[in-house]
Amino acid sequence: MIITLTTPAMLFPAISLLLLAYTNRFLALASVIRNFDLEKESANANAQIKNLRLRIQLIKNMQAAGIASFFMCVLSMLAIYAQYQTIGSSIFACSLVLLLYSLWLSVREIRISIEALDMHLSQLNLPTQKRTWNSKISKKS
Repeated sequence: MIITLTTPAMLFPAISLLLLAYTNRFLALASVIRNFDLEKESANANAQIKNLRLRIQLIKNMQAAGIASFFMCVLSMLAIYAQYQTIGSSIFACSLVLLLYSLWLSVREIRISIEALDMHLSQLNLPTQKRTWNSKISKKS
């Protein structure tokens, strides 16, 4: 399969937006960590700290894989530009694999984030309510 110079270039906006989303996620998590109440000595607080550490590591790895994917994408463009089609295609394939890895890490981080929210909600001891779409509409009327 012959890849033109524009094929890797099509990933630039996607990777850039992903890196922006990862940075926003990191900043939000950093804010949570800075505002974390250390005076709460409980098993729940220890579990939350462990959860936050894992999420920070995942976000760091997501960003690294995304940046490596971007780097490999540019490198593949250079190889294709220099008429090294086979090498450029191989490097582009590596870029795609790194992008997939970054996205997989993102899904893992989201799942862990949901577990953290469940932990927090369990600490609040709020009763759960099942609401359907129809009940929401009828209450507004």
